[in-house]
Amino acid sequence: MHKKLDAAPRFDHHAGRADSLGTEYDGEGTNFALFSDHATRVELCLFDPEGKTEIHRLDLPAMEGGIWFGYLPGIGPGQVYGYRVHGPYAPEEGHRFNPNKLLLDPYAREIKGEIVWDDALHGYRIGEDDLSFDERDSAPFMPKAVVADTHFDWDTDDVLRNRWQDTVLYEAHVRGLTMQHPGVPEKLRGTFAGLGTEPIVSHLKSIGVSAIELLPVHAFANDRYLVDKGLSNYWGYSTLAFFAPHAPYLHTGQIREVKHAVRQFHAAGIEVILDVVFNHTAEGNEQGPTLSFRGIDNASYYLLSPENPRHSFDTTGTGNTLNVAHPMVLRMVLDSLRYWVQAMHVDGFRFDLASTLGRESEGFERDGSFFNALRQDPVLAGVKLIAEPWDVGDGGYQVGGYRWPFREWNDKFRDDTRAFWRKDPGILPALSERLAGSPVQFNHSHRPGTSSVNFVAAHDGFTLWDTLSYNDKHNEANGEDNQDGHDNNLSDNMGAEGETDDEGIVAARIRRARAMLATTLLSQGVPMILAGDEFGNSQGGNNNAYCQDNEISWLDWARARPELQQAMAALAAFRAETQMSKARFTVAETDEPDIQPTAQWLHPRGGAMGEEDWQDAQLRSMGLYLCAGQGRDVLILVNAGDDAEFALPEGEWILRIDTARDAVGCEEPVSGTIPISWQSVLALVPPQ
Repeated sequence: MHKKLDAAPRFDHHAGRADSLGTEYDGEGTNFALFSDHATRVELCLFDPEGKTEIHRLDLPAMEGGIWFGYLPGIGPGQVYGYRVHGPYAPEEGHRFNPNKLLLDPYAREIKGEIVWDDALHGYRIGEDDLSFDERDSAPFMPKAVVADTHFDWDTDDVLRNRWQDTVLYEAHVRGLTMQHPGVPEKLRGTFAGLGTEPIVSHLKSIGVSAIELLPVHAFANDRYLVDKGLSNYWGYSTLAFFAPHAPYLHTGQIREVKHAVRQFHAAGIEVILDVVFNHTAEGNEQGPTLSFRGIDNASYYLLSPENPRHSFDTTGTGNTLNVAHPMVLRMVLDSLRYWVQAMHVDGFRFDLASTLGRESEGFERDGSFFNALRQDPVLAGVKLIAEPWDVGDGGYQVGGYRWPFREWNDKFRDDTRAFWRKDPGILPALSERLAGSPVQFNHSHRPGTSSVNFVAAHDGFTLWDTLSYNDKHNEANGEDNQDGHDNNLSDNMGAEGETDDEGIVAARIRRARAMLATTLLSQGVPMILAGDEFGNSQGGNNNAYCQDNEISWLDWARARPELQQAMAALAAFRAETQMSKARFTVAETDEPDIQPTAQWLHPRGGAMGEEDWQDAQLRSMGLYLCAGQGRDVLILVNAGDDAEFALPEGEWILRIDTARDAVGCEEPVSGTIPISWQSVLALVPPQ
C-alpha cells in the first residue's frame, strides 16, 4: 500500500539499521540502507505512486562502515523512491558522484518504469569528454525503485533439490517461450504470468524436462544504441538491478507473479534456474550513463584501471567489470543469490561469463574469493550452480577449470557432436569423450560424472534446426551488415540453404535432428535442450538474435514438428527409466561394480575398439556398452555414415530407441547383428 505524503516524513533515529541493505518494511515503517564508501552525503528521494513527481528529498541520517541508513515510520509497500549521492566528482581518481542524477537502489526488489534515453542520464556533458560535469536532473528519464510487498503464501513449497543425475535442462526465454503459444492468454504472453500457465508447464513435463533455465530476468537496460536502431536488448545481458525482476516481464507489476510461476513449476516437479549476470552492469565504460552503481560509488563497485582509474577495466567486452573482490560488492552478489533462493524459491543459477567472477590479481583463480564464498555458503552450496566457463580476457577459457559443486557449459560437446553428425573425418575419438561425460576435462578434483552440461544449441548461436538448415549465418536484421555472430558454426544445410519444400532434405534434417537430440540425452553428464529444439524451431539462420524481440526469436509453436517432440519425450523417458546418468565417471573395469559404472567401446564388426580403429579417420560408427551397476545396462550405437550392420555383444537385446524410425520406442528383441541406418542412434537394453 502506498501512503499519500503531505508533510515531510521524519526519520526515527532510534529504529534505523545498517545491517540490512535495501529496503525492509516491518509493518510500521521502512528501513532504507545504501552502501557508498566514498560518499559525503546521501539523499533519499520519495516519489508519487506513478514515479513522475519527486515529493520529498531527505538526507539519510546515519552512516556506519560506509552504509548510509534511516528508518521512516509510516512508509510501506508501494512507495516509489531513488537516491542522490554526493561526493567528489574526480574522474581521474575514479570518483563520479553527481547528485543531479537520480540513482536506482542496487537492492531494489521491484522497479517502476523504464529508462527513457536522454543525454541527462550521463554524469558528464555529452559532446565533451568524461571529465566534464552535467548539471541536468536525470529523474524524469529514470526507472525508480519500489518498496515491495514481500508477503506470499508459499504453503509447503520450497527449493526442489532434484538430483543432478535426474536433471534435464531446458534453456528458455520468458517472452520467447510464451509470445506465440496458442494456449497462453494473449494478455499474459511475455510475462511470468504466462510462463506459469498450464500449457507451458504441461509441455515441459511431457518432454521430460526437470529444470527450466531462464535467460536473464533481473531488471536490465534496453541499451541506447539498440533503441536508436529500432531494436532491443532481447536476451537481457545488461543488468541494472540484481534483486528486481525485469518490470516488462510482470503482467501485474508485482513480484508475487514470479513466485506464483515458480510454485507452478515446482508443483510439476520442475526446478527454476536463473541465468545471472554478475560480471558487468548496464552502465558500460566511463562514457556510459550514470544509472546506479557508477553514481553511488564508482571506485567501489567497479574494477578500474590501476594505471588510470578514470577508465574502466574491462574483461567482459561490455565496457565494465563488477568488482566482486570488494567485500561489500561480494556481499551484494551473495545477498542477491540468497534472496532469489530464500524469498523467491529459485533452485539454482547459471553464471554468465563466470571466469570474470574468478579473476583476481594474478588472473583466473579457481579458488578465488567469489567461488570460495559460494562453496561455503549454507544456502547457496546446496542449490544448482552452473558456470559459463569463459570470458573474453586472457586465460578466460576455463572449461573443466571449476571446482565442485559447479557444473559447466561444455562447448566441446556442442562442437564435437555437430562435427560428428556433419560427417567430419576423425571425430569418433572426440565423440567417445563426449558420450562418456568429457572425463579429460572434468574427471579431477573429486568432481562427479555430472559435471559437464551437454548441449548442441543454446541461445547464443544457431538453433538445432538451423544447424541443419544453413551453411552460413543470416544476421542482416541485426543491423551490423552480417558481421556479428559466430562464423564457425559447424553447420550443414544438407542440400538447401534455409527453408525448402524438398521432402528428401526435410526428412534427412529430421533424422539428423533426432540423432543429435539422442546424443545429448544419452551421454553422461547433464543434458541441456534449447527451447524449441524439441520441435525444430528456426530463427531463419540468425545466430546472434540478442536484439530481436520479435518473431525471429519467439518460438513458432504453429510449425512444431511432432516427430521431434515425440523423440525428445521418448529419449528423456528412456534416460530416466534406465538411470543412464551416473554420479561417478565410467571406467574400463572396477572392483566396485555396484557403484562404479564401466564403459566398453565397440567396433561395428564386433569386439572392442583397438588403437588402429581409433585412428581410422573414416570410421563413423561405434558402440558404447555401459554397465550401470545400479540401474540397467545400456548399449548405445551411433552411426553418422551409411546404412550398416552392427555386431552386438553376446546375448539377446531389446531395441528401445531407433532414431531412424518415426515410432521411437520399438521393444524388439534382437541378437547377433542389427542393421543401423544412416544418421541414426540405437539404444538397447538386456531383457529384464
